Amino acid sequence: MASIELKNITKIFRDAKRKRDLLAIDDVSLSVEPNQFLCLLGSSGCGKSTLLNMIAGFEKPTGGSVTVGGKPVDGPGADRGMVFQQANLMPWLPVWENVAFHLRLKGWRKADRRAAAQEYIDMVGLQGFENHFPAELSGGMSQRVGIARALLLNPQVILMDEPFAALDAQTKMDMQEELVAIWQKQRCTIVFVTHSVDEALVLGTQVAVLTSRPGRVRELIDLDLPRPRDITGQQFNDHKRHILNLIREEGMQQRKEAKPDSMAASRQGAAA
Repeated sequence: MASIELKNITKIFRDAKRKRDLLAIDDVSLSVEPNQFLCLLGSSGCGKSTLLNMIAGFEKPTGGSVTVGGKPVDGPGADRGMVFQQANLMPWLPVWENVAFHLRLKGWRKADRRAAAQEYIDMVGLQGFENHFPAELSGGMSQRVGIARALLLNPQVILMDEPFAALDAQTKMDMQEELVAIWQKQRCTIVFVTHSVDEALVLGTQVAVLTSRPGRVRELIDLDLPRPRDITGQQFNDHKRHILNLIREEGMQQRKEAKPDSMAASRQGAAA
């Protein structure tokens, strides 16, 4: 059984200013097997984060269905952990309390919460920072707290929405290596949104390249590259060249389709 199943997903948003419907995602179907690391790759506005939010249960599709572990997704659940672009930590709580926050909501005793949090604090390399507050952490350290918090749920699926986008190049590489090591140890299923080709190729076992809006799956690429990934190697760069060509073609098509709309708007302006 697939860990995640998206079947014929469409999503329409209402554009109130232009008083029309906007087709954001069009007939997307994806099947993600257990323990896969799927990267959703595409330009801004192609529906990557919307698809992720549907798996998380924050958004509902206009058409189609989303299942996780064979069960329909009708809202957020403990079987899915989410890591956002910003760590969204509670500034009044120390690291360990942020990691174990959902256990606090469940009424766990302080000592038990602390012990449960420590395993994942150690896993993400934050030993010694358990009692630091978010304002005392770097961006990379804050994201480690967010990952530890998601892992403590022991979820079947971890969903990540460009969590390393704001980090400097060195920290980003370190976090990517750390995430791969955690994934290999935990053997969970990860869906990771990115607009970086290199990041998708460093992390993923599969890359779904999405078209420009409306988002469709242009190509699903299986990656059999050995780890750790050699970003200077021929296989890596062959995949990179292929994906960049797909993205370039999408950009050309988008510009081509935008010209008639632009010309029509100019004519309307002249007539007015």
